Amino acid sequence: MSRDLVILAYSGGLDTSCILKWLIQKNYDVVCYMADIGQDEDFEKARQKAKLIGAKDVIIEDLRNDFVSNYMFAAIQMGLVYESRYYLGTSVARPCISVGIVNAAKKLGAKYISHGATGKGNDQVRFELSVYSLWPEGKVIAPWRQPEFFNRFQGRKDLIEYAKQENIPVSATPKAPWSTDENIMHISYESGVLEDPAAEPPSGIYKMTRDLKQAEDYPSTMDITFEKGLPVSVKIPSGQEKALIINDPLNLVRTLNKLGGQHGVGRIDIVENRFLGLKSRGLYETPAGTILHVAHLDLETYALDKEVLRLKKYLQDKMSDFVYNGFWFSPEARYTRKCLEMSQESVSGTVTVQVFKGNVIVLARKSAKSLYNQELVSMDIAGGFSPEDSTGFININAVRLKEYARFANSQEF
Repeated sequence: MSRDLVILAYSGGLDTSCILKWLIQKNYDVVCYMADIGQDEDFEKARQKAKLIGAKDVIIEDLRNDFVSNYMFAAIQMGLVYESRYYLGTSVARPCISVGIVNAAKKLGAKYISHGATGKGNDQVRFELSVYSLWPEGKVIAPWRQPEFFNRFQGRKDLIEYAKQENIPVSATPKAPWSTDENIMHISYESGVLEDPAAEPPSGIYKMTRDLKQAEDYPSTMDITFEKGLPVSVKIPSGQEKALIINDPLNLVRTLNKLGGQHGVGRIDIVENRFLGLKSRGLYETPAGTILHVAHLDLETYALDKEVLRLKKYLQDKMSDFVYNGFWFSPEARYTRKCLEMSQESVSGTVTVQVFKGNVIVLARKSAKSLYNQELVSMDIAGGFSPEDSTGFININAVRLKEYARFANSQEF
């Protein structure tokens, strides 16, 4: 009798390795799917481990270019920042991975997709809403939400014991007392010793960025060029006649990660509101993303009409919520994204920034499409502006204030 096929989102860690064995014991054939989106991972070692446990096959797909060009840069273009601080490094990765795993499921004729996301977190929602948007007839197995699984495995200790019983290789090195998620855009740290918001992060926790005490003592300056809101190149002075110009998306991000990391750019320690209603504490490192967001915001303010900019800010906050909550492929997100992309038609130009000791400082900007009119705004020439018109402008705006003051002064407080 044939067994149903499951595609498991696999990391090679303790949780998904135990889930792989558990699914096999539940009489499923399991193919493991691993997406390379720039995380520091020994994929071949993970492949061998999965095969040893009993995986029918292991798919390792390089999605780095797709992730940078179509998800990370799209987030920069739209200005996505959740709750004004988080650049959504994990959130934008989930739809990218979901496309890959759904395509694998369809190609192999799988009936199910499975994942190791916990029942309290955001990732379960992001994965599953993306899967159902891309594959309505598909089904998801979420072991951490099944009583049979979570009653048996209360935590890491139970998983380690199970791994020993089933001869699942367990790393000899102790696991860091926190959870991480990594891709080329960022690294996040949460859980474990970080669950107490009053506790300072352990020394040495960060991987992508230097502590400010160890950061470079000299600034780095670069020119970042955008076309329609999308980063297209970075020019870095080399001290010689020719500057280094990077226009390949992947190398652009790698370069900014390196420079930003050397200067301690992109670290945040925040408490955020999860979609399920829980508050959680997270640490994030996003060096390249931070530099690009700062440069893009400056160019956007320079180029856009005032009211378009304000409306765009409202829409980008809505889109940030959609992405954080797992609705990348929803009709409301598709509509909002088109509106945001339309707002970027004139956001083309170059921003000169300096990174130093955790700061991203805008030095200059230029654009052939900016609404900035130097002659009109000049304090030295009239430039077609009639100063006496301001008198009427002020008088009209003062009517409401005078009437309120007249009313307020007549009342007893």
